[in-house]
Amino acid sequence: MTNFPIEKIRADFPILAEKIRNKPLVYLDNAASCQKPQAVIDSLVHVYTHEYANIHRGVHTLSVRATDKYEGAREKVKDFINAANHKEIIFVRGATEAINLVAQTYGKANIKAGDEIVISAMEHHSNIVPWQMLCEQTGAVLKVAPINHAGELIYSEFEALLNTKTKLVAIAHMSNALGTINPVKRIIAAAHAKNIPVLLDGAQAIPHIAVDVQALDCDFYVFSGHKLYAPSGIGVLYGKQALLEAMPAYQGGGDMIKTVTFDKSTYAGLPHKFEAGTPSIADTIALGAAIDYLQAIGMEAVAAYEAELLAYATEQAKQIKGLRIIGEAADKGAILSFVLDKIHPHDIGTMLDSLGIAIRAGHHCAMPVMDFYGVPATARASFAMYNTREEIDVLMQGIKSLIEVFG
Repeated sequence: MTNFPIEKIRADFPILAEKIRNKPLVYLDNAASCQKPQAVIDSLVHVYTHEYANIHRGVHTLSVRATDKYEGAREKVKDFINAANHKEIIFVRGATEAINLVAQTYGKANIKAGDEIVISAMEHHSNIVPWQMLCEQTGAVLKVAPINHAGELIYSEFEALLNTKTKLVAIAHMSNALGTINPVKRIIAAAHAKNIPVLLDGAQAIPHIAVDVQALDCDFYVFSGHKLYAPSGIGVLYGKQALLEAMPAYQGGGDMIKTVTFDKSTYAGLPHKFEAGTPSIADTIALGAAIDYLQAIGMEAVAAYEAELLAYATEQAKQIKGLRIIGEAADKGAILSFVLDKIHPHDIGTMLDSLGIAIRAGHHCAMPVMDFYGVPATARASFAMYNTREEIDVLMQGIKSLIEVFG
């Protein structure tokens, strides 16, 4: 994209000027966590310097300022994903906590012995283990929709799993290990035709593509701030208001209550019912700053630029003898997972680090995906809006160099 402001964007991320082992940093571990723009860093500093106090309960000036900024961030999230109401935005620590919250509230209230929960074979552990735990607690059964060798959901087999016993579908919007973007609108429509609610794990998708929860009609959508150029320790659970209102409270404590006596407590309304205790105030406000930053660029522009990066990286990778790409879905986000003949992914990661290149090597919290492809791990280069073709060239040259070293 000739008009994409890549140089300006790169200048906004101070860590990109770092040297690693006397080499310029090439940061390609964005699927694990993105770096932070100066606007987000400045937001954190400003909060702690000028307006930090506990929120919601204070009447003094600092508390009012912090409360306004915190609730302002909720409005920004609402607009960013086009939720119908700010009450549908619950702040949590991350996507993992959001999924556990749904499993232990909605799940326990609505799923019983013999019921079925459907996930896919490409899920992150965070969208597997909470449902396994719920199944152990309730006697429900976890069903897994298979994928093909390209890393795509076999849709016909997914649809065949839906029946009167299915009480929930929980599926990744985008795979963190393969980059696959699932046909989530089609999935949701098929599930809703049988009155089955759908949770989307959007942790990987949210920094790369525009998300409209009303257009998707998903019942729950979860994501983490740290993959959205915001701080770690903050995330979002979106849920349709009627579902959230019917769900029991997840944790007890301050700020989620209406009244407390030793005989009985009553709970606050949405969204505070699910936000017990002092939250991560500055990080939540900084999440709002990250959203402001992204919206100024435009998610459509980000998606188009990253698609070009992925296409270029894929083309270059396919020219390297002995390199096998893991995951070649037709609809795919900016992730290039690969293996090299006779070289363990951990050695790939270590050798590339000596050249200043940061990639991820391992199972990516997706062990079933590794089992499916018959590999112990993959090397994963994952791209963000601040990466460049020149960095991809550095990566490819580094891969060629280590192939030569290993013979």
